[in-house]
Amino acid sequence: MSYSPPSSAKPFTLNIPDKDIDEWRQLLKLSRLAPETWEGSQEDGRYGVTHKWLRETKDYWLNNYSWRSEEKRINSFPNYRMAINGVDLHFVALFSEKKDAVPIQFLHGWPGSFIEFLPMLDNIRKQYPDAKSLPYHIIVPSLPGYPLSPRPTDREFTMEESSAVLNQLMVNLGFTKYIAQGGDVGSFNARLSAMNHEECVGIHLNMFTVREVPDQSKLSELEKMAIQSARAWKETGSAYAQEHGTRPSTIGSVLSSNPLALLAWIGEKFLEWSDTTPPLDHILTNISLYWFTSCILTSFQPYRQLHGASSVHFSYISKPVGFSFFPFELFPGIKHVLEKGGNIVTYEQHESGGHFAALEKPEWLWADVEKYVKEMWGKASGGPKL
Repeated sequence: MSYSPPSSAKPFTLNIPDKDIDEWRQLLKLSRLAPETWEGSQEDGRYGVTHKWLRETKDYWLNNYSWRSEEKRINSFPNYRMAINGVDLHFVALFSEKKDAVPIQFLHGWPGSFIEFLPMLDNIRKQYPDAKSLPYHIIVPSLPGYPLSPRPTDREFTMEESSAVLNQLMVNLGFTKYIAQGGDVGSFNARLSAMNHEECVGIHLNMFTVREVPDQSKLSELEKMAIQSARAWKETGSAYAQEHGTRPSTIGSVLSSNPLALLAWIGEKFLEWSDTTPPLDHILTNISLYWFTSCILTSFQPYRQLHGASSVHFSYISKPVGFSFFPFELFPGIKHVLEKGGNIVTYEQHESGGHFAALEKPEWLWADVEKYVKEMWGKASGGPKL
């Protein structure tokens, strides 16, 4: 049985106009660095991104980085667009020709994008070198309001609406049942899909926020370290979220005006939230996508519900939940706590790794997802186990 996407999924090739690249280059070249200060020289990043990193990265972005090379890499994967509920949704997909292939949707967060999953997709293509051997349909959307997926801007656009769009994508692709995987904002979208859409029969997460606190007597040394690290981040590194949630127009206007400002704001997060710093070209490609698509302000909407006047409600997930623990996640998931928020069927604990799990540890995350799928798919879908 050969599978091909419906005609509503339009093949897409990324090609940023030369004039946009020329404008970016001119703005970046003319952007003035802040003066060197004691605060900006603290190499541990206690006061944010350092002057040295910003100065050297600006120079590299201007003189060594190749957007066209990165664009070519992105286009080496099958890219599509589909219009859904006012959103011009972008997604990357690896479709299988197996009639019993399991559809899995991978959801990124902020300040990431779909490119977080490209290393994992590379690995999957090596593991399953053709569509006849691939036992999954791998769908990687750009979240509404994030790079390459513009959404309505004349009104509020909630995470519930985003989840509905992402669910409808899977329905439009012909899938009556699927699994969603996510971290950061993607984890919230996955949870909402499990709560609100019957087609989503299970979720796998690498971030799972719950209100309950852990029983200290049950914690391992690794878990204690993870909680201590997260507590330190909350005390000194989480103010950005309040700004996103309460004053998005102000900070969005600042970051939309200047690529150097965007570099500092997003670059800091990749440096601080990762266990191992991602490749510089990845950081710059991600920031370039935000810049060229002018989406930084619309990407803040989830924070309005998490930290602003709006709100979002999460209930217990009775559908099967898989979880991957990485110790330098901003919200480390402790199993006995997570069990109060969802029906945990697989739980894998790793000794290293941070917030950007798909990027930092693509082999480990994918192995965890495969284990989860093999454990739950038959039960949740009514079909046989893999």
